Amino acid sequence: MSDTAVPDADETTDADVSPLRVGVVGGGFIGRTVGTEFVEHEDADVVALADIDPDVLDETGAKLGVDADARYDDYETMLDAESLDAVLIGTPHTLHYDQILAAFERDLHVLCDKPLTTDLDDARDLVDRDADRDEVLMVGYQRHLYPAFVEARELWAEEDREPRWITAEVCQDWVDRFEDAWRQDADLSGGGYLYDTGSHLLDCVLWSTGLTPEAVSATMQFVDDAERIDGRANVTVRFTNGATASFSLSGETPCMREHVRMWDEEGAVTLDSKDWEPSEYAEIDEDSGEHRPRLSRGDQPTKAEAFVEAVRTGEDPVATALDGLRVTAVTEAAYESARSDGSFVAIDPEDVTLD
Repeated sequence: MSDTAVPDADETTDADVSPLRVGVVGGGFIGRTVGTEFVEHEDADVVALADIDPDVLDETGAKLGVDADARYDDYETMLDAESLDAVLIGTPHTLHYDQILAAFERDLHVLCDKPLTTDLDDARDLVDRDADRDEVLMVGYQRHLYPAFVEARELWAEEDREPRWITAEVCQDWVDRFEDAWRQDADLSGGGYLYDTGSHLLDCVLWSTGLTPEAVSATMQFVDDAERIDGRANVTVRFTNGATASFSLSGETPCMREHVRMWDEEGAVTLDSKDWEPSEYAEIDEDSGEHRPRLSRGDQPTKAEAFVEAVRTGEDPVATALDGLRVTAVTEAAYESARSDGSFVAIDPEDVTLD
């Protein structure tokens, strides 16, 4: 870690804070968009970039204002050559584990795009390692920042409320759009639509409800003969409190829509999104019908803002390594079920139990 690391908030004033020196690993969509959030943050500087594609390296490097001599075709070379405080990892899914470990070895803060990993043992290992570190590891599940899902999480945290029946669906034009992209190369993506956009859907339900999954059943339609890339999936999750969640995912529709319904004996919360906009929120109850609380979107932080805040305060990030492990555990169980006979696959309680 460099000498410009952001100090603890209790030991300094805002005027004394040196900008967080950030290196970006992967110059694709996440590297450009979240990297730009860091560029626009007054307490962060993007000072280095690594990508294996020279054209991407030049284009994203120019967009983020990274000097030509701080652009690298190898991320470990960048980590060794540059004085960094943190890295943003926006690479294909199966690369995350090794790249996070490399950052851990250099005592860097890490913001990694979802999923945390595509291997359950690797996810367990990262959770264990992260518990022994002072630095921040945040996973890029942005629905943790959406006021609608924060509101839902607060409602289900109330002492007398607990969801019992959940339905969640998401769809988009994914199969055709990414036919020749890394997202449909299982060696890089780890799976198909469930491991890509579906990861967000699983996460938002697990995080906002706080429920503990115990078993998963799934059926999938694969777009490849090896049955590694799913284009459509139907997943049922059974929770320890007796609740169930039904997830329906399709990567074969002309536009994006997301709908989540969470019911208990008193009513429900509904969350709806289109075209990647933050979700709209409503509550339903037997007496007053449906109503929409006024939510302030002006207070919604970016991923970079949430990450820098966690670094400065020393508090847990909004999406932790354990959140990532929980999603990986459910996802891997779903693929195991779908590739066999669709029967329920049990989940190890240690992988999904919240502290």
